[in-house]
Amino acid sequence: MANPGDLVTVFRSADPSASDDAAAVVDLLAEAGLNPAMFNEDAPGVPEGAYEVRVPADEEPQAIQAMTEAWGQPDEGESDDSHAQDLVILYEGMGTNAEVEAMGIRAVLDASDIPSVLVGASPYPNLPLLVKVPRSIELTARQVLAEAQQAGPSAAEEAAEKSSPSE
Repeated sequence: MANPGDLVTVFRSADPSASDDAAAVVDLLAEAGLNPAMFNEDAPGVPEGAYEVRVPADEEPQAIQAMTEAWGQPDEGESDDSHAQDLVILYEGMGTNAEVEAMGIRAVLDASDIPSVLVGASPYPNLPLLVKVPRSIELTARQVLAEAQQAGPSAAEEAAEKSSPSE
């Protein structure tokens, strides 16, 4: 087997079935005449709870081809471009009003089913508060906020009246 530094990862999973899935990949690649090796979280570079299958770098194209022939391309819905899920700053504020503004922004995003994260320490107004969203939905989030800002406070009051129970 090649030096572990000369291997490339062709499969990684942290699913509950990761061990079995990785073993199936190893079997498939070995049947294709390749030299796969399975690694768990004890190996350098493998995240906790994950399993990886690595092959020598020069066997990577054949490994990818063998897996594609056996299982096909992943569905578009299954792919996860991790950079698209990176959090980006949608709002940054400091001072006494920052928490109120951040909470208002999050309320608008929540009403539109847009996930967001509040980062910061509200007891310290000299430190910034950030509202972050995944990069993949940043434009949608900005559009929703722009529409809410354009509609103004009267639209928020109308929405609150419609959602509150009648007396």
